[in-house]
Formats: sequence, structure tokens, C-alpha cells
Amino acid sequence: KLPGETVSYSYDLEYGSDSLHIQSDAIQPGQRVVVMDDLLATGGTLVASISLLRKVGANVVGAATMIELTGLGGRNRLDIPVKTLVSYEE
Repeated sequence: KLPGETVSYSYDLEYGSDSLHIQSDAIQPGQRVVVMDDLLATGGTLVASISLLRKVGANVVGAATMIELTGLGGRNRLDIPVKTLVSYEE
């Protein structure tokens, strides 16, 4: 659990649900943010992360991932530019 007041965003997984949390004062309204993740597959975690950041007023300007599984189409769910180091086709 994070200390202080937090904001959360719940989202569905393939076999259940999960939630992300951020301290309510961690991002200033209008602050430009790039989201980093290790893997882009279906895009669910990045969509949830972007939604949470926007909920607290961030201006999400892009995302970066280490690996992308292109056959799962996660990039198509995102409305921001995405940079990936390694792409794997399935």
C-alpha cells in the first residue's frame, strides 16, 4: 500500500481483474509523462496505466517498452506513440 491519499484504476485481466494505484499528489496537472513497461502484449496494463495517469491530470505523451508481442495487437489499443526495443511476431 502507498502512503497518503491515493487514486486507483481497476481493469480486467484475461482471468480476473487488477488495479493500479498512484499517490494523488505524485503528478502535477498537465505534467508530461512517458509510461514505461517491460512488455507490450494485449496492451491492457498500458491502457490502465495511461487511464490512471490521465485521471490525476497527467499529459501522457508516449510509452516505451522493452519487448512487444506484435501478434497480440496491443499497440492498436493505445492512442499515444509507442517505442519498443525488441519486437516478436507470433
